[in-house]
Amino acid sequence: MVGYDPGSQGAAVTSEEAAVAGSAAGMVTRALVSPFDIIKIRFQLQIEHLSSQRPEGKYWGLFQASRCIRSEEGLSAFWKGHIPAQLLSICYGAVQFASFEFLTEMVHKSTAYDSQTSGVHFVCGGLAACSATVFCQPLDTLRTRFAAQGEPKVYRNLRHAVSTMWRSEGMLVFYRGLSPTLMAVFPYAGLQFFFYNVFKKLLPPPPKAGNSGGNLRSLICGSGAGMISKTLTYPFDLFKKRLQVGGFEAARAHFGQVRSYSGLMDCMLRIAKEEGVRGFFKGLSPSLLKAALSTGFTFFWYEFFLNVMHDVKERRRTNGLAKDLEDR
Repeated sequence: MVGYDPGSQGAAVTSEEAAVAGSAAGMVTRALVSPFDIIKIRFQLQIEHLSSQRPEGKYWGLFQASRCIRSEEGLSAFWKGHIPAQLLSICYGAVQFASFEFLTEMVHKSTAYDSQTSGVHFVCGGLAACSATVFCQPLDTLRTRFAAQGEPKVYRNLRHAVSTMWRSEGMLVFYRGLSPTLMAVFPYAGLQFFFYNVFKKLLPPPPKAGNSGGNLRSLICGSGAGMISKTLTYPFDLFKKRLQVGGFEAARAHFGQVRSYSGLMDCMLRIAKEEGVRGFFKGLSPSLLKAALSTGFTFFWYEFFLNVMHDVKERRRTNGLAKDLEDR
């Protein structure tokens, strides 16, 4: 049910329905995967090598980082920046899925291409994600700042963070890291939709009775798509995080070494020189766990909420027909 399907029974998914289902899916998924996101960001921002054999920095492993964060900052630290993160997920999910449904329908009706092919899903998925990224980038920057800060906190709340960043760094600070984000998000999201479409066609469809089999299929296909696409595009996500915390060095001093980069190329070259090729993939293990859960749950909940709305519409239509027959 992801993307415009001319062969589906019943009315096509409207942009409003896609936006509601996408925002609800983003909200539920964000609450579930936030701890992995916090650990991933901490790993990405650490300059020292991540190695349990030769620990140099504050964090050197997934379980060690989890214990360290919990003992020093409490359990709630795994949901640091959760309000801007939730706003980000809700807005991003709404814009992305509404744009995707609109673009696939437009492609099918305006071109000779079939809207259900994997290639169309790659292009439309990438464009939809770029639209959502530009719209939501300020929230992503705020989420990163909250997740990156330790104790004592630099920003007391969302309002304080916005006012402080605006006064001290200017409006453009909210769009730091946008260029690597767009460079990464088009292939990343495009590959998500591409592989999701491929896997859905490879896995046998569920029995007609009930949606539980279909929802499980969506979860499995989404998880596989998320892991593959994340691995292929991961370095750009790391560049984005490093650039987003520029000007935030004082708050990160107790985590270890800090760096300030003048731009994307400077960031790439210095990481390669100081940290090696492995530096481009710091935080990949929690990121893959997060990507599998996040993408799987996003598609799972998106199709779940679309099915709920479809069932509600069908019941209303059936009740309306029954009432008309009674009136006659």
